[in-house]
Amino acid sequence: MSPVPLHIALLIPTIDRIGGAERQVMLLARGLALRGWRVTVVALSGNGGSAAGELAEAGAAFLSLEMRKGLADPRGWIRLNRWQRSARADVLHAHLPHAAWLARWSRLAAPVRVQIDTIHTSATGTVGRRVGYRWSRWLPDRVTAVGQGVADAYLAQRMVSSKQLTVVPNGVDLDAWRPDAAARAAVRHELGIGDEFLWFAAGRFDAVKDYGTLLHALTLTPGAASLAIAGTGPLQSKMRQLADSLGLGGRVRFLGFQPDVRRWMQAADGFVQASLWEGLPMGLLEAGACALPAVATDVPGTREVVIDGETGWLAPVADPAALAARMTQLMRASPDDHVAMGLRARQFVADRFSLSAVLDRWEALYAELLALNPSPRRRSR
Repeated sequence: MSPVPLHIALLIPTIDRIGGAERQVMLLARGLALRGWRVTVVALSGNGGSAAGELAEAGAAFLSLEMRKGLADPRGWIRLNRWQRSARADVLHAHLPHAAWLARWSRLAAPVRVQIDTIHTSATGTVGRRVGYRWSRWLPDRVTAVGQGVADAYLAQRMVSSKQLTVVPNGVDLDAWRPDAAARAAVRHELGIGDEFLWFAAGRFDAVKDYGTLLHALTLTPGAASLAIAGTGPLQSKMRQLADSLGLGGRVRFLGFQPDVRRWMQAADGFVQASLWEGLPMGLLEAGACALPAVATDVPGTREVVIDGETGWLAPVADPAALAARMTQLMRASPDDHVAMGLRARQFVADRFSLSAVLDRWEALYAELLALNPSPRRRSR
């Protein structure tokens, strides 16, 4: 009789909107399910949208706690505790702050063998967030960070102790994200793009992505270049207005939400990111896997993916002229140098961030902590 598979619950605020953290949770869920774990993705709110269907196809379950007032909604706490008592997940692995706090404090009512939470950004947030992490840092068995820059930021604010912190990076599926000449030709034909340089950017239109600096930088690059941006968000209409006021109307395409940005990565000549801060950006990992050279701002997390002058170029934050200079440098590289930089980017991602290797690290960490906790328990100081 084969043993019952161990049960991993991945807790996240929602998968209705897919960003970097959500994409990583989806990859972990599918990968762990394929490796024989029983996997449930638990969302604080939403219905899961198309992502719930993708999980089902991969053999992973989905549950929504249907919380409508954030952590102030007691129904979510009750539902999670009730579910945990019946489902008996062996590992409760939370991603992002609200999910982390829910998982941590729920442990007092519904014991679990292992509770982990993962930090995805170097931004430590408000005073309330910092205090929340400090007050509850005795509850999880381990805290992980997606990059060393993220770890350093949280250690500096005493939001986590060095003894309980482990860096486990994001991973990217190298079989799915790869150069594709046919996809490149098809997308460029669809857009009517010939030999002009196509930049691609992806991410929500929030202040942290600093699309304003990117648009100003584009005005300082050679006029043959165009830019496509995938994403939605509160600043989208403002950025459209800025593009028009800068005379970029014919050079910038606002693509809105794109369920598959891979074909854009494969069609572009360069990936560009002007973020004010990052964790370990999935967009840069995916671009590298597609052998797409990148120009990005020199912030923690980003500099763990882009090696300046080797796999792409780094520029100071909020400096349109410096960003434009790096973009122009890539645009003026010879075809051979451009291809070589892209291939180095793919090799760098393959060496450090392959999904297979990252899944190995998660399984090793789960096994280590489960061995230390043979039965469900409440956490005590």
